[in-house]
Amino acid sequence: MRQNPSFAMTDVAELRRVIGENPWATLVGRDADGMTASHYAILLDPERDDLTVVGHVGRPDDLVLGLGRPEQQLMVIFQGPHGYISPGWYGDVAAVPTWNYVAVHLSGVPEVLDAEENLRVLEHLVDHFENRFPSPRGMWTPPNDEAFVRRLEGGTIGFRLTPTRVTAKRKLSQNKPDEIIENVILELSRDESHPNPALAAEMRRAHDARLAARAQQA
Repeated sequence: MRQNPSFAMTDVAELRRVIGENPWATLVGRDADGMTASHYAILLDPERDDLTVVGHVGRPDDLVLGLGRPEQQLMVIFQGPHGYISPGWYGDVAAVPTWNYVAVHLSGVPEVLDAEENLRVLEHLVDHFENRFPSPRGMWTPPNDEAFVRRLEGGTIGFRLTPTRVTAKRKLSQNKPDEIIENVILELSRDESHPNPALAAEMRRAHDARLAARAQQA
């Protein structure tokens, strides 16, 4: 992802928010045949307050992604809200279509977890998503028994990634005048053919933050 300084995201709290709200990630690694990608739910490490993430892959994805190889890097990509932006929303000015989006790329050499720590990561992953239900079904909830859970763990490889390179971008029409940004947000919220309230909310959040920062500098 090529960086435009005006679109770069650097605030750790905001990056953690994007990662936390968009856990379905793309993992990019390399094996002897070249680059490959897989898709898994990846979470922030609950014991850290930085950008360290934890997750797992099913065998044999650990081999094709190069997990456990010395100095073999892994890239984890989190994609936030995104969508098409019509030039008609800019008013009567020369314009072309574009695509607004938020994305975070984390790269580094992952630490492969032992069986017990991998099991804790799997439990955390299940609880993270199940706890939103009125009757959550945890990994150890019957009829799951220890033999079943251990077999499940044995078919996966857990990892922890503390990134040594972070590339994050928020392209949300921030290079446009305030009135155009407001209209794009409005159109994304009300357009019946291509509604995108998640992108509208992301643009509103970013634009309000810029307005607040501008007011403080005034």
